[in-house]
This record gives sequence, structure tokens and C-alpha cells, in this order.
Amino acid sequence: MNVTPAPAKGDGFDRRSLLKYTGALGAAGAVTVSLSACSGGPESTTDTSADKGGKVENLTAVIGYGNDGSWDPTQTASAFAMAGNHHIYEGLLDTDPITREPYAALATEVPADLNATSWKFTLRDGAKWHDGQPVTADDVVFTFERILDPGTQTLAKGFFASWLQEVRKVDDRSVELVLKFAFPEGAPRLTLAKIMPKHVYSQPGAWEEATKGKAIGSGPYKQTAHNPKSNTTFAAFADYNGPRKPAFKTMNWLTIVDAASRVAKISGGSAGAQIADNVPYANIDRLKSGGMTVEGGAGMNNLFLMFNTAHKPFDDVRVRQALHYAIDRPKMIEAALKGHGKGAQSFLNEGNPSFRPAKTVYEYDPEKAKQLLDEAGVKGLKINLMSVNVSWIVDCLPTIKASWDAIGVETTLEPQETTAVFTKMDQKQDYQVVAAASNPNQFGLDADLIMRYNHGPTNLWMGYARWGGSSTAKELFKLMDAATREPDAEKKKTMIQEYIDIVAENAVIYPVVHNELMTAWDPEKLTGITAQPYPGINLLKAGPA
Repeated sequence: MNVTPAPAKGDGFDRRSLLKYTGALGAAGAVTVSLSACSGGPESTTDTSADKGGKVENLTAVIGYGNDGSWDPTQTASAFAMAGNHHIYEGLLDTDPITREPYAALATEVPADLNATSWKFTLRDGAKWHDGQPVTADDVVFTFERILDPGTQTLAKGFFASWLQEVRKVDDRSVELVLKFAFPEGAPRLTLAKIMPKHVYSQPGAWEEATKGKAIGSGPYKQTAHNPKSNTTFAAFADYNGPRKPAFKTMNWLTIVDAASRVAKISGGSAGAQIADNVPYANIDRLKSGGMTVEGGAGMNNLFLMFNTAHKPFDDVRVRQALHYAIDRPKMIEAALKGHGKGAQSFLNEGNPSFRPAKTVYEYDPEKAKQLLDEAGVKGLKINLMSVNVSWIVDCLPTIKASWDAIGVETTLEPQETTAVFTKMDQKQDYQVVAAASNPNQFGLDADLIMRYNHGPTNLWMGYARWGGSSTAKELFKLMDAATREPDAEKKKTMIQEYIDIVAENAVIYPVVHNELMTAWDPEKLTGITAQPYPGINLLKAGPA
């Protein structure tokens, strides 16, 4: 997804610091200073490839999200930072960006028996940090102790604490992960526990520096400069000896949130970049005609509605359902998404392995919407719909307004900077309904992980919706815990589908449409690119054409 909880003592997320940790929803974020290790002044934000007429050794990429969210791998959900961290850091295991199959990264092999309750890993011989120090078992233990520390709330904790008991040092080059119960789904999640150097991040103030952009890993690329709201640069790490060799000498990733500017940077004879994510649907044909390859990835990217259940009448499930039934999804998909989307049939997208249509599917039915409002005794409802100002979300808003107006709900649209939207909720200001973008696929594909991102007793989003303390929510959380512990894969899948029915019926936080994310690249310059169904890019299998 595109928003990251901030660290805090205790079990809850610190809402006050939310946007400090994310850049994925737009130009959100409060980091405005460069790393002290960076050279004086920003790197060039123009074409740095200097590979005219030859192979691209110095790549320039355009990312449609801010680079000023947190770069702390244990905390971030920033699209830009997460993509960058996959090139800088390694997990014991990492995953293919498309299939999510785990492969040995810092570890020498994937455990043979993933159904065991103890996994032992040996570290890759000769692995080094970007500052030249050796990677040791102490670094692994240090990283997991932070993630599992009951007194420190990290985003990563939510992905591990339910099933991982502890991580033990066996010797300088091997560790043991002790599980609470058999949980083979945990193997691909190890890519979310990027191993970090203890000698760097155990120093006073180091985690704050990581938040601001300091990144020292063991991966194929090292960070060479970080200029918030401008660009981040990388260079091939000469001492890297792992499975994903760097194919480019340098990379310059530009952050360009504005859609028109982003397209201009990769099109025309003077194009300054070879690849861009978050390509607007309206520009696909233009880019293709100019020789670019443009492909989409369909996944969990979605526009969702979130209701404030403490604000009447949105405490009434019939009202929430009515507003979903009222939305003309076919019109939204045609007009705003240019056909690159589908109406949500479940919380999960149709391509998810655990997908089945929910028992409650919100097909366009304005008459049913009116009936539900009548049953709830609601008349003359007026709604101020707050939304983030992400370009494709803004394109969808007129359809929502027209649909709600048509059933007698007078609707005022309030698109605004992401910081403004979530600051109001961080401050517990009153609101009615929020429309925003989400994509938990950047963390993984397994349904347990996806559902826990939005739902849970101490979950950030449950706090925003003021729903986590309800009797229905408490029963949902019990069912979620039971599904997590279920060892039989088919039974687990069925249990997840059944509790998703509760999520769909209540529609407190629920997607309206799932849509494709488009990536464009120059096939004459790059090879090995696959469009991914979540924000950002992954160039670990790419190279010069």
C-alpha cells in the first residue's frame, strides 16, 4: 500500500508521523534535507547516461512518486524508497518482483522444509556492506530484534510478529529463525526484513538518518546521493558477490510526480530517461507511437473509500453499502481509467491466488442504493468527499460525484495534497468519507499479509475509520488470527475468503476499482524489463539492450 505507519512505543501506530514515512501517494513527506554524505548540491536531474548511440551504462529512470518518504526498510511503504531499497539492501531471502518466488539473497539457500518451525540460514561467503565491513550474523539478529521489539512499533513488525518467535545467532555466519508455528508463507516475507548493518544503525540518531534517506546495504547498488523531492543516485557496488549482478554503472532515479512532466521526460527525440513508471493512460498511444514499450501490471492497485464510522450516518452499514452500490463503475473504468481497470469483486484483486468473489459485490445499482438509504431513514444527505490529489484518483472523482448526486446525495469534492488529508486524520479531525489509492502488493501477494495491512486491532487504518473497537471488527480479528494459524493451505484459503466476506459486507475500508499500473521503457536501450503490478520499478534482472 501507499501509506506507512510511523514508529511508536507500544502496540499502536503513531498517526502523528504518518506522512513522514511515505511518498507513495503523491508529493507527501516532510524530509527536505540531503544526506550529509552527499556531494554539495543536487545531482543533475537531466539525462546522465552519456551513452548516446551505444549501450546504456548509466541509466536514468523516472518515478512517479516522491523520494522524500522514509528510507528505513523496517518502516517504509514509500513506493520510491521501497523500490530503491530492493537494489541497495538484501534480505536473507528475496523474491522475484513478479512471481514473488523466494530465492537465496544474503543466505546461501532457501530452507528445504518451509513447513518446519525452525529455519537455519548460512550467510553468503564474502558478503560486504557498502562501507566495506563484512556482513555477520550479528547484523541479522540486530535487524530482527528491531522488527520484533515489543517496545518499538515498526511497519515490518506487522508482517512477522504473528508467526516469528525469535532469531538466534548460531555462529558468526549462521542464524536460526524460530517460528511460533509452521508458516511457509513467511519465506517470501523475508524480503521485507532487509538486513541492516549493526555498526551503522546502532549509533545514536541512525534510525532518524535512515528515515531521511541514509542507506547502506549489501546489495548490488550503493546509494551515492539522495536529494529529497529531486532525485536519488546509485552506483554499482564493486564488491557485490550475490545472485543479482548490477548491469549499470550508475543509475539516476528522478522523482517527477506531475504526470505531464513525467511523460515529457521519456518521450521525443530529446528524452532524458529510458524508463518510467506510473504512466498516465491517456499517454499510452503517444508513447507507443514514439517507439516506447508500454505495458501494464494488474494487481491490488485500487481506489478505495474509507468511512468515518464515528460520524453519523456512516456508522450504519446500509449507508456505506448504498454509496458503494451507487457508483457507476463501468463509467469510471471507461472515462477515467480508459479501460485499464475492473470493478472490485472482493477486497482482493481477481489475480490473487486467494481470490473468489465476495458474497457482497457492489455492482452498479442506483435503485438498490436508494432503497438502502430509505431503510436507514437517511434523507437529504450531503457529503464532502476528501481525496488525495493523485492524478488518476482525481480523474475518477467526477464519476463518484455524479453517481451520488443522482441518488439524491449532494456531493462536494475536496481533492487536496496527501499531507493535508492525513494531517486532518492524524489530528483526529472530523471527516465523512475519504477516497485514496492503495497497493499492498508492494509487500507481497499472500492474502494474510494484504488483509492485515488494512485490518487489525491496532491497525492504523482501523483508527482512522474509528471501527476497530466495534464488536464486528473484534470478531473479524479473531477470524484473521485463526486463519493465520491454520496449517492446511486449502482450509486457510477458505477461512480468509470467509472473513473477507465480512470486510466486504461492512465496507468500512473497501476498494471501488482495481486498476493497472503502466510502465514505459525504451526497448532499444533496455532489456529484461517486466511491468510490475505495484508502484516503482525493479531493475535487478534488467540490462542494456
